[in-house]
Amino acid sequence: MVQTAVAPRLIRALCVALLMAALSACASVGGGKDRAGGAPRVTDPAPIVSGTMRPYQVRGRWYRPAEQPNYDETGLASWYGDAFNGRPTATGERFDMNALTAAHKTLPLPALVEVTNVENGRRVVLRVNDRGPFVDDRIIDLSRGAATELGLISRGVGRVRVRYVGPAPRIGGGVRLEQASAEPPTPRPRQDQRFWVQAAAFASREAAAITASDLGQASVQSADVGGRPMFRVVMGPWSDANTAEQARQGVVARGFRDALLISGR
Repeated sequence: MVQTAVAPRLIRALCVALLMAALSACASVGGGKDRAGGAPRVTDPAPIVSGTMRPYQVRGRWYRPAEQPNYDETGLASWYGDAFNGRPTATGERFDMNALTAAHKTLPLPALVEVTNVENGRRVVLRVNDRGPFVDDRIIDLSRGAATELGLISRGVGRVRVRYVGPAPRIGGGVRLEQASAEPPTPRPRQDQRFWVQAAAFASREAAAITASDLGQASVQSADVGGRPMFRVVMGPWSDANTAEQARQGVVARGFRDALLISGR
């Protein structure tokens, strides 16, 4: 009689233990959020995409990707959307402008980063699956979805803190964090700075003039690049970086994918 009563209890206990283990495994696969509402737990990380860790050159400048476990930087972020939606990223994934993704110049691909808008404290974890932005004063390029979550969609450019979290899961990994804690923004001295958008550059003044005419409200500036004359099609100037970035996004949407934001005084 005692053995008959104990056996069902042992069986029930084993069933409960197995069920809890199964639920725990399901929560961890692919990176469920941790109990503190922080970055996803990644138990099955995606391998680094072959070729994305090689040094590469863009517009005459070399970039050298590397493992950077202590990466933690504060700087400017921009965002990209419709003009690139559906196109392949550096990892071979398709860019989804509404997903929580980002582009970085040198971090491993794919990876997870925590991005904080230092002006309002909003935080997200993003899947880094592309290279960029190739502008000196930017440290990360956000998808439209990420910029929306961070409150940067209407500004174009914003000051953010980027912290490397670790390898990304095989799929997804981007999350909006419930807990938001911002560092107070560092006061910046006021500067009389102006911003232009360079739509394109040509070796021929005639080609530059035709493009400037097609764009409207654009001018041609001559420059010496490596001892050779170049003719740049530029728009502006603007006194506000956010307004200039919105103009650059418009130029990109018109087919000038390499449009740059140029600053000066």
